[in-house]
Parts: sequence; C-alpha cells; structure tokens
Amino acid sequence: MHALKSGRREWLYFIVFIPALGVAVYLIRELLPELMSGDWKENILRAIWPNGRIHEWEKKVRISDTVTNKLQLAEAYAQQKQYDKAIALAEECANAFTKDAGIRLLLARLYFQSGNYAESIAYFDKVNAAKGVRMSKAEDELMYAQALEGIGEAARAEEAYQKIIQVHHSLEAMYYYGLLLKKQNRIPEAKAQFERTRQEIDLHPRYIRRTIRKWVWLSRKELAGM
Repeated sequence: MHALKSGRREWLYFIVFIPALGVAVYLIRELLPELMSGDWKENILRAIWPNGRIHEWEKKVRISDTVTNKLQLAEAYAQQKQYDKAIALAEECANAFTKDAGIRLLLARLYFQSGNYAESIAYFDKVNAAKGVRMSKAEDELMYAQALEGIGEAARAEEAYQKIIQVHHSLEAMYYYGLLLKKQNRIPEAKAQFERTRQEIDLHPRYIRRTIRKWVWLSRKELAGM
C-alpha cells in the first residue's frame, strides 16, 4: 500500500514475487529514510500512535494556555485531518495577534487543506500584502495556484504554476499544471508538461528524487491515457 500510494510502482513485483527479501529491501531503501528524516522520533511515534501528538499538545494547552501551544495543537489536529478544530484554534490566535504573518500563513494552509479555497487565497493575499513578508516555499505557492484553480481562476492559476516551475523546478507543479492544461483540452501543452517531469527529475539531488518521483509516475500514467 505504501509503494502504491507513494508512486513507487517499480517495487511492487519485487515485493509480491520475492516477499521476504522484497519487503526487507523496501524497508531499508524507502521507508527507513523517511522515518529517520527530520525529527525521526516524532515520525516513528506518529506511525505507531497517530493521535499521540494531539494528546500531548492538548495536555500542554491545559497546563499553559499560550499561543505557541495552541498553534502546535492546531498543527497536530491538521496532521490528523481534523481541520475544523485546527482552524478554530488558529483563528483564535490570529484574533489575538492580528498582524502575525506566521499565523496567517498557517491559516492559509489549513483553509486550503480543508477545501475552503476562497479563504485560503484571502489569507495568502494577506501574507503577501504584509511589508517585507511573502510566500517563499514552493509548497505554499503551489497551494495558492491550486486554490486559484479551485475557484475557477484558471488564468491566474496558470501564471502561478508557470512561476513555480520556473523558480523551483517543481515536478509536482508540472504535474498539476499538466492537469490544468488537460482540463482545458490543450493536449499538446499538457503532454509537454508531463514529459518535463521525466526530464527534470535529474536536476534534483539524489536524496530528493526518492520523495518526488511520485510525480514522474503519475505523469507517465497521464501520458499513457492520452
């Protein structure tokens, strides 16, 4: 299931037909690097006890009702897709600190994840309007582009996708831009974007390729059906 969902389709035959060895190699080559990246203790805890972080930060909020603790709890709720609770907490913090760009950015992400694209765009725009503060991460810019597409602003979404691709060489942006072009029946342009994912994955460091090749696989799948 992990191989399927993460686009590592090339591992399936190895896992199915040589189960013991296939699973062992897959664990070492693919799963362990993910678990050990960043805060590996938290990654392992999340895999074993999904709601553990929520319980931890709910307890901390009861002990000390600070904005920092509430924001951590909001992010814990979001990790478990409890977006209503996450947004309610973040909005409470935003009301207390009306000019905090970090809280606004968190709300933009939470509203996007909950499917409320109009509110997400509104908060992203507030972040970009603040003096000296703008979106800098590719994932935030991609959320903004997808939110624009979600409310029917196809032209603005296209411009946003093109900017992400030019600046960040994001394979994920190429894939979603290809889908937008496909929806508009601009098939040759869509094919070019899907092909581009295969060409540009080599521009990324080897340790990054493991996490982004999903977009190459999905692009190939789109090309096969066109």
